Amino acid sequence: MNLNRDNILKIMGLILFTVLLYAGLQNTKLFADALRYLFGLMAPFVIGGCIAFVLNVPMRFFETKLFSRLKPAKGKRAGKAKRIFSLILTLVVVGGVIAIMLFLIVPELYQSFSAIGREMSYARVRIPQLLDEATALLPMFESEIASIKDSFLNVDWKAIGSMLMEFFRNGNILSNTVSIATSVVSGFANAIIGIVFAIYILLQKENLGRQFRRLFYAFLPEKQVDRFLMVCGLTSSSFNSFLSGQCLEAFILGMMFFVSMSVFQMPYALVIAVLIGITALIPIFGAFIGCIVGAFLILIVSPIKALWFIVLFLVLQQIEGNVIYPRVVGSSVGLPSIWVLAAVTLGASLGGVLGILFAIPVFSVIYTLLRTDVRARIRERGIAEGKIK
Repeated sequence: MNLNRDNILKIMGLILFTVLLYAGLQNTKLFADALRYLFGLMAPFVIGGCIAFVLNVPMRFFETKLFSRLKPAKGKRAGKAKRIFSLILTLVVVGGVIAIMLFLIVPELYQSFSAIGREMSYARVRIPQLLDEATALLPMFESEIASIKDSFLNVDWKAIGSMLMEFFRNGNILSNTVSIATSVVSGFANAIIGIVFAIYILLQKENLGRQFRRLFYAFLPEKQVDRFLMVCGLTSSSFNSFLSGQCLEAFILGMMFFVSMSVFQMPYALVIAVLIGITALIPIFGAFIGCIVGAFLILIVSPIKALWFIVLFLVLQQIEGNVIYPRVVGSSVGLPSIWVLAAVTLGASLGGVLGILFAIPVFSVIYTLLRTDVRARIRERGIAEGKIK
């Protein structure tokens, strides 16, 4: 090996990486604390980048479709006005969706919890009455029901209350409450900073992209930068298509629940349909969150209808998960249906909810790159198409 300047720099970089890796393995706790501290510093900017990436999808739609007459070529002011109007409309639409969700769901949840509280206050009177009615309907189990009734009536509620008070007194509730409040305040502050940072990114995304490209081309080999930018462009396109397809799929699923629940005259049809549509933005498994909350809401009104709602959910979920989702989302990202299901399953196993969210776009990028390389290699080797088919 010639010890020229480039090779010396590579050797020094390899030595530095080895030293840092060894130091990190010897001081894992210190290294983890340092990473946690750095992540805490970068959290608002990471959140802002994620928010900007998501909001860029509807904003770009408004720019290209709704405000297409404002051509940037006519002047910088027209281009800036187009960007500002699109961003404002995007924030209004997203904020309106969140507000509708809160106004529809939160009051119903409050009423349901209030109903549960009222039922629990009447439990000491109502449960013995229900047991007496059960005895009349099932006289062959009279002794067993009577035993249950005696056990319920002889419960020492004062002792249970004392145990609960002792638990709250000695369970570090105050310190845990302070810790939770601090985390909530910190998360809220990071979210506000992230939103502001996202707005700046969206307003100046072309300038930021140009600056990063100059930085890469200044310090890295041109071919590697070209390949890296191509992968970044493909990744961005896949994620944008995935978000669009996921929103369309969530809308379809919400409409399916609204129509079917209205046909079967189930309560809270609109609220539950909106809730399931929103939670369905988490691929495949997100709708189960809406199912749990929806079943809880219906349970207060009618336990039988809650059971039928769960049956209806399982049927629609099978249709959505095996027919609609692979076709809608898979076609939007250019990924075959079988690989969509494989991506979701593998992502859930490796990373939980985050793994599910990122699995399909990542698989789409890998699939596209691999398909391109495979086709190029087959052409280079001169293999006939008949052998492949």
